[in-house]
Amino acid sequence: MTTLGVMTAITTRHAPPVTPSEAQLLRLALRADATLCAGLGLFVAMAADPLARLSGLTATANWIAGAALVAYGVLVYSAARVPSIRGVGLAVLAGNIAFVATVAVMLAAGWLPLTRWGEAAAVGFTVVTVVLAALQYLGVRRLA
Repeated sequence: MTTLGVMTAITTRHAPPVTPSEAQLLRLALRADATLCAGLGLFVAMAADPLARLSGLTATANWIAGAALVAYGVLVYSAARVPSIRGVGLAVLAGNIAFVATVAVMLAAGWLPLTRWGEAAAVGFTVVTVVLAALQYLGVRRLA
């Protein structure tokens, strides 16, 4: 007499590990975002007085914005090194989307005393942010 043994196997699905090549686009987009923000921030902070006359904002506001951009750049560049990059990418992408929406509302409502040059600079910076957000989106999607 033979008996049939019942075999059971429990399998769980784990997300496959992220390979460096899959995360490369997202890391590149994050580092580009960080580098451009920190570089622009340094420029704005160092040239706060002349930019105040061009932009319509005060020198103090320009300096604070520049310092904030430098801090953001350092933070994002550091965060781009973590192994589980997808969460960082989603957070930065969400922040960039919120930034673009905020700038659009502020410009449309005229809440800032910007000159034409200041408005053009804000629009230009926002366009660059949209491009970087699109790259970050593609990088996050690649990891999904």
